[in-house]
Parts: sequence; structure tokens; C-alpha cells
Amino acid sequence: MMNQKTDQEMQKLVGQATAGDKKALETLIAGVQDIVFNLSLRMLGTFADAEDATQDILLKMITHLSSFRGDSSFTTWVFSIAANHLKNYKKHMFAHYPLSFAYYGDDIENAEIQDVPDLTQNVEKDILAEELKMSCTNVMLQCLDMESRCIFILGTMFKIDSRIAGDILGMTPEAYRKRLSRVRKKMADFLGQYCGEYGSGRCKCKDRVNYAIQNHRINPLQLDYTEAEEISMQTIMDVKNAMEDIDGLSQDFSFCKPYSSPERTKYLIQEFLDSTQFSIIQNS
Repeated sequence: MMNQKTDQEMQKLVGQATAGDKKALETLIAGVQDIVFNLSLRMLGTFADAEDATQDILLKMITHLSSFRGDSSFTTWVFSIAANHLKNYKKHMFAHYPLSFAYYGDDIENAEIQDVPDLTQNVEKDILAEELKMSCTNVMLQCLDMESRCIFILGTMFKIDSRIAGDILGMTPEAYRKRLSRVRKKMADFLGQYCGEYGSGRCKCKDRVNYAIQNHRINPLQLDYTEAEEISMQTIMDVKNAMEDIDGLSQDFSFCKPYSSPERTKYLIQEFLDSTQFSIIQNS
């Protein structure tokens, strides 16, 4: 991700891109593709679904670029496109298999994990436990409704100012702050009650590795989280326009690690930029 540019610089790049400057468009995409991917990953729960949604959102950004008027920052405009797309996204796995905190809690309390055979396929158990921890806490977000999930991610991972977040989600800053406080407490209460990694619960990732493999929650041969390129949280923080102390909740939700968007996504977007289709859009 590039260093965050000023609004004036972004406006200039948008003007150049809509006039057909491919390099300017590539710079705009490079500046937002990681935040779009991380928002998609938290909203949808899996790397595969996040990759597909990221491509959709970036293509929507490209084809609607001429509609950007500069009433907000470019990043805020992209967040709005992404949030609206993701809130109505129906193609992801959890749209067909919805989760709830009740289901998650029952699985932690009652799953028979002790009799599952070794399914690690010679992958170190500590690595698989870390994969499960990142996957589990990310998937846990799917227990929230779409809007609450988006509120939690914007406020907790990206720490976006309540005025800007309210504009993105179509609510007042006060309503956004209240919703964020409630949903953060709900997440923190659940983690505190059940999770042995982030709270005082009985659930320990290392004890549940084989059970998770058996139930296709992780795959020893495809470690999305532990093999992904992690980027610094400061990189994510550089894209936000302001910060504020939204509430005093001590839970830091450190499972919200940011990742670089996958190379496959970057390649497919570049392929689109090199295509005749892009030329048609730019000349329309």
C-alpha cells in the first residue's frame, strides 16, 4: 500500500485516471486494494470469498470513477462502495450457512474433541493452532448481522472517525457510536466467556486442531492466515481520516490483523487494466 496522499493529490490522480492515465489509475488501486481486501475478509469470513469480493469492488471503483466528485476523501468514497457492496453480498459461504453466537457457544461447550484422530498431516500443531485462532475469531464475526459486522470492523480494525463512518453507513455519528459500543461489548463478552486465547474460557485452539480439520474449518495443506503476508497495523491506520476514543472497552481485539491483498487479486486487476475492456471504459 502506498503512503497516504493528501486529498488534493488524490483528486489530481482521479482526474488523470478518468482522462485515461493508466499509471494514475494503478496508483489509486494500489492505495486502496489492501483496505478493500481486509474489509472484505472480515465481512465475509474466508480468504476465497474476500478475494472474489475485492475484485468486484475494485472493478466497481474503476468503472464508477468518473462519479467521484470530491465531496469526501477518495478513501471514504471507496469505503462507501465497498461497505454497500459487502452488505448486500450473497455469494459468500456464510450467506448460505449462517452462524450465531448460540451455535458457536454450544459447539465450544459440547463438541466431542477428545476422540478425533490425528489429522495434522505432519504440519506442526502450533502452526495449525495459530491458523485456527485467526480463522475462528474472524469467522466469529459472521455471528453478527451484516450492518453490526461492518460497524465493528470500521470502528475496531480501521478506527474510522464516527462522522465518516456514519456517512459510509447512512447513520448519525451518535447512532454509530452507540451501535459500535454495544457490538464491541457483545464480542468482548463472548470472547471472555468462551475463548481461552483472548478471555478466560475453556476453548483452547491447540486442543481443537484435529476437530477443526475434521469439520473442514482449517486445512493443513492450505494455511490461509499463517501463510498470508501480514502488513503493519500502522499501514491500515494511515488510511483513516481521523481518530477518536469511541469507548473505554479494554478488549483490543488483536485478532484483527491486516493482510496484504493476495497476488492473484493484483494479477487479475492488472489483467483487466491491460485489456481491451478497460480501453472501452476509458473511452466511453
